[in-house]
Amino acid sequence: MKKVYITTVLTCLVVLALLICGFKLFHPEAGRNHLTVGFIYDNDESTPYTYNFSLAKDAVEKKYGNKVTILTCSNVLDEEMEEPIRELVGEGCDIIFFNGYSELVRKQAEKYPHIQFCQTSYMDMSDQIVPANYHTFKGEAYQARYVSGVAAGMKMKEMILDGTIAPEEAVAGFVAAFPTSEVISGYTAFFLGIRAIVPQALMRVSYTNTWSSYAQEKDAAKQMIEDGCVIISQHTDTIGPAIACEEASEAGKPVYFVGYNQSMSEVAPGTSLVTARIDWEPYVLSAVDAVMMNKDIEKNLTGQVHLHGTDASAGFGAGWVAMDDLNLQVAAEGTQQAMDKAIDRFKLGFVDFVFRGNYLGINPDDPNDTYNLQGGYIENATTSYPLFHYILKDVITIVE
Repeated sequence: MKKVYITTVLTCLVVLALLICGFKLFHPEAGRNHLTVGFIYDNDESTPYTYNFSLAKDAVEKKYGNKVTILTCSNVLDEEMEEPIRELVGEGCDIIFFNGYSELVRKQAEKYPHIQFCQTSYMDMSDQIVPANYHTFKGEAYQARYVSGVAAGMKMKEMILDGTIAPEEAVAGFVAAFPTSEVISGYTAFFLGIRAIVPQALMRVSYTNTWSSYAQEKDAAKQMIEDGCVIISQHTDTIGPAIACEEASEAGKPVYFVGYNQSMSEVAPGTSLVTARIDWEPYVLSAVDAVMMNKDIEKNLTGQVHLHGTDASAGFGAGWVAMDDLNLQVAAEGTQQAMDKAIDRFKLGFVDFVFRGNYLGINPDDPNDTYNLQGGYIENATTSYPLFHYILKDVITIVE
C-alpha cells in the first residue's frame, strides 16, 4: 500500500511538472517570476545625462517591485567596460542597459548570448552585423530640440517686439561637446526651431571637446553672452551654461537658457525657459517587460525598428522624447501653444519639416560634401543614431 501511495504521488508530481512546462511552452506570456536587471552608467546621477537615464531605472523599480533585482555600476569609462560587465554577468543579470558609447559592449554581448545587452546608440547601425542579443536604442532627439527651439524663438521674438534687442541682435549660442553628427543634428534642429519663429536669427556654436567640464562649459557660455548671444542652449553635461545665463541676467544683461536632459529651473529660475530631453522609460520598460514575458524586445516596442532588426528609435508619438518645465514666469506668451502645435505635427507622423529650407549644409570635415535642404532631410530614417552632420552656411558659425 505504501509503495502504491509513493508511486501515485510521484506520478502526480511528474504530471504536474509536465503541465507547468506545457503551459509555459504554449503560453509564453506567463513569463518569469523574477529578473535581475543591470545598469551601467558612464557617469553618475549628479550629471544631467545620467540622471535623466536613471529615471528609467526608477520606473523599473516602481513597476516591478520585488519581481526585479536592480544592480548599478556608475562612472564607468568606455575603455573599462569589460570588468563591470563580467561583474553583472556573475551576479546573474538577465538584461543590462548601458548609457555609454563603448564599442566593447557589442563585443561582450557575443560572449554571453543568454543575456540581453541594450545600449544607447552611438553610431550608424544600419549596415552593422550584430549579435541577436545586442540592442541599440535612442529617442529621436531632433524632435524635442526643434520644439525647444520654438520656445527659444518665441522668447527672442518677444525681446525684439519689446525693444530689448534689435532684430539684427537675434543671435543664439550653443555650447557643444564634440562635432559629432549627434551633436550637430541636435543643435541644427534647435536652430531651425528658432528660425520657424524668428526667420532672421543666427547662431554661434562653441565646442568644449569634453562631455563634462563645468568650468569649460560655463566659460564658453559666458564668452558667447559677451559676444551678444541672447539665448543659450547646450549639448554637454553640467549646469555651467545655465549658471552663466543666470549670472548675466542678474548683472543686468538679459539672456535666457534652454536645457537638455535635466531641468535647470532650480539653478537658473530667472532665465531657464524649458528643457528638452529623451525619455528613456518607454524603451527600458518595454525591454524589461519583453524579457520578463519571454518575448523579443523589438516586437514589444512602439517605435521604429531599423534595418538590422535590433536598433530602435521613436519620437513624441511614442513618448520617447519630452519637454519639461516650461517656465511660465519667463517664457513668452503663447509659447505652450506654439510648442504644442509643433508636437502635434510630430505625433501625426510629419517629420520632414524640420531639416528643410533655403539652406546649404557643409560637412565640416569635407567642404566638398554639401547638402541642400531645399529638398529636405529626414533624420533617423534608417538608424537610431542621428546622422545629419552639416553646418548651415552663413547662419551657423563655429567659434573658437
